Amino acid sequence: MSVITPSPATGESRSTSPTVRSTWRANRLIVLLGLLVLLFAVGSVLLGPQQGPSRPLDPDDTSLAGSKGLAELLRARGVTVDRVDSVEAAQERAATGDRLLLVTDMTFFDSDAVARIPGDRLIVGDIGDFDALAPGVRSEPVDGGPPRPRSREPECSLPAATAAGSAFMGGAAFTGPPGSVGCYPAGDGHTLIRTERAGSVVTVVGNGGFMSNLRLAEDGNAALALNLIGTGKPVTWLVRPEFPPVGQLPGEGGRSMYDLMPDNIRWTVYMAIIALVVAAFWRGRRLGPVVTEKLPVVVRAAETVEGRGRLYRARRARRRAADALRAGTIDRLTPRLGLGSGAGQHEVVAALAARTGQDPHQLGAALYGPPPADDAGLVGLAGYLDSIERHVSEL
Repeated sequence: MSVITPSPATGESRSTSPTVRSTWRANRLIVLLGLLVLLFAVGSVLLGPQQGPSRPLDPDDTSLAGSKGLAELLRARGVTVDRVDSVEAAQERAATGDRLLLVTDMTFFDSDAVARIPGDRLIVGDIGDFDALAPGVRSEPVDGGPPRPRSREPECSLPAATAAGSAFMGGAAFTGPPGSVGCYPAGDGHTLIRTERAGSVVTVVGNGGFMSNLRLAEDGNAALALNLIGTGKPVTWLVRPEFPPVGQLPGEGGRSMYDLMPDNIRWTVYMAIIALVVAAFWRGRRLGPVVTEKLPVVVRAAETVEGRGRLYRARRARRRAADALRAGTIDRLTPRLGLGSGAGQHEVVAALAARTGQDPHQLGAALYGPPPADDAGLVGLAGYLDSIERHVSEL
């Protein structure tokens, strides 16, 4: 409410209600302190230490992709869980007695060296070449690409699976040698295969999503994981090394490009971004508004694509069409895989196989193989490349 009081000197009336200036003078210290706190909080978030990337199916990782929850459940049941990231460490654990070897990533390991480790094995994912680790097990192709991980029923006589019931299975389908047991069917194969060889039990699953912290509490995932791993034997959990061997890394001495950058490179990037924004604003104002011009004719994008496709088909240019499809797929997948634009064939195939768990030979043939022999092969290639992109985008 505005209050009017007479001035004692002049007898004139004046308002005693607070004005904008008086309010600012009374509260400016509080506002300035609030701005300082806000700037400090934003700076701490932007410049603070970043959390490391998640490590899928790592028994020490508490992220949604990790398996810390499963490891704690096993330990609560009295099962010894030893996390190792090298074949040498796994061999040392195997020398202490009968153990179960759990393999979740084979990117930096030699299959023959891992196969020499005695004891039962549980292999997670499609490692491509099972001759050493799981003889007789083969990947079974499924129409439309790898089977999508989802809740599946066991439909088998394996006690570990029937007791657990439905579970989140998929990723790859397999066939086993005579005498093996297959569970959780997908297409003509199964996403879980168990076989015995030389007194050891070998189990292969197409995807380890049911073991992750995200899916462990769903369906019978926890029960299936405990039944497969908690056999009473100590567990050697072989995971991907956080720092791969020197020979596997680019750069001098095995150091990556980020290790060779100076510590103040972040501030340099920030200054370059600010300079770019200021220059764009400056030049944009000088150029003035954009002048629009009506086009003489409007052609729909779909008609352009169909016209080019008809030209390719008329000239039977299957090689050129396949090259265009492959180049587009590689260009879109390269940044998603964390690779540079100049990445070579082996780098792209290795990164894609590690990301999707698919056979590297099949991926290499799809991205860099010979052109299709007929139109049906070209259509199949296009469908497979599209499935690869969708698989990577969903991860």
